[in-house]
Amino acid sequence: MVKNRRLESEERKISLPPCNKSDLFAGPIFGVRHLQCLLVFCGLSVAYALRVNLSVAIVAMTDRNDSNPDFDEYKWTEKTKSVVLSSFFWGYVVTQVPAGSLAHKFGGKVMLLLGMGVCSVLTVLTPICAKLGDWKLVCGLRVIQGLSQGFLFPSTHTILSKWAPVEERGTLGTYSYSGAQFGTVVMLATSGVVASSSLGWPGIFYISGGVGMVWTFAWFAWGASSPAEYKKISPEEKKLIETSLGCASKPEENAAPMKTPWCRILTSVPFLVLTLVHCTHNWGFWTLLTEIPTYMKNILGMDIKSNALLSALPYTAMFLMCFVFSTLQSTLSRHQCIPLSVSRKLFNSIGHWIPMITLIALGYVGAGRINLAIFLLTITVGINASTYLGFQVNHIDLSPNFAGVLMGITNCAANIMSIIAPLIVGFIVTDEKNSAQWRFIFFIAAGFYFIGNLLFVVFGKTTVQSWNDMESSRVAKGRDGNCAESQH
Repeated sequence: MVKNRRLESEERKISLPPCNKSDLFAGPIFGVRHLQCLLVFCGLSVAYALRVNLSVAIVAMTDRNDSNPDFDEYKWTEKTKSVVLSSFFWGYVVTQVPAGSLAHKFGGKVMLLLGMGVCSVLTVLTPICAKLGDWKLVCGLRVIQGLSQGFLFPSTHTILSKWAPVEERGTLGTYSYSGAQFGTVVMLATSGVVASSSLGWPGIFYISGGVGMVWTFAWFAWGASSPAEYKKISPEEKKLIETSLGCASKPEENAAPMKTPWCRILTSVPFLVLTLVHCTHNWGFWTLLTEIPTYMKNILGMDIKSNALLSALPYTAMFLMCFVFSTLQSTLSRHQCIPLSVSRKLFNSIGHWIPMITLIALGYVGAGRINLAIFLLTITVGINASTYLGFQVNHIDLSPNFAGVLMGITNCAANIMSIIAPLIVGFIVTDEKNSAQWRFIFFIAAGFYFIGNLLFVVFGKTTVQSWNDMESSRVAKGRDGNCAESQH
């Protein structure tokens, strides 16, 4: 069987046409690969709306004077609110690694369908859970939502590794992941208005959960894990994708699922550095995402309507900057101005070190300087979009075959930071109106940005690792009997 499989592999390698980079920009303006990215964009938009809806809703839930007073109010302390906000990530980290393995085995479509379907239903149930079990039941519900959304990024990375030609990887990946910012913008911008309307704060959960159910049906109808599964794809586009990916990963569509070289992955220096930079990024990003509404209310003195609208402004900037940076990267790639390694590190440095500077400056902005504070917050979050062309697609660079597995591991580790960061805010910010305490929070986030990117610049790699290929993994296993590989 092994010999036959190797012969088949060799035949496929021989049959692949030579890789011509100019061909990668041919094909339809809007092909099936673009449809898949559009669906993923919409899915990530909904997923982040479901994830951040509580960040604004919790302001209305704990102070009825800031919204429609006809709905229930909960007397939760700042520490309780921090626990509720972080509880999503307790479940989120648990399913990351198994999600990568399951997406590799069963395909990204099934895992996305399952995760988003469950999360959408539970979102609709949030108001009744709050009424029946107060903050403890809400925490339990958020944990399960986190478990279901744990499939999101590993599955998305697996789908992109099958659909995105090598030269389009950064662009299509950025377009897909920009959905996270779009969903955040829409939710933060509209949730304050919804909370003040006749629907009250429960309407935030009903609307976002309902939209999630609609997306689930659309993904079931038109989504696909790979070009081989999409029957209506044109032969030209299918050949374009498979030829491009054949240059980097030599995919074997009909072969049995490849074994995951766990030992070699977990001892790979470029992968360990990628994990660290992902962790430091999440600390800064999720500190801001979960705490900006509270900061704006207590330090800048904004009501929930203006709070929600201005909370969305930084993520609007990030959404727009995704397209600016991806266009710039695409131009550099077409003209071969800089190597891929330099490109990844350049964009990652922009996305981490400029926000580092603006966060330090934000710590010294006084309560009366609202416009300056909003400007600095917008720059801090908006420039973060550059990381989509940096570390966030580096998983696929290192291993196209195991991109989902790598994302599962790094996202699991990184989202431990997403749990800790809101809790640290709850312990440090004992007085919500004390700007000095908030300054310390911003300094911690800035420090993480600096250290993470420094490690990535010095030790990060973009070359496909030897353990990406099944044959090289088998050879390595023969050389080192301690490196056990587990079958999916």
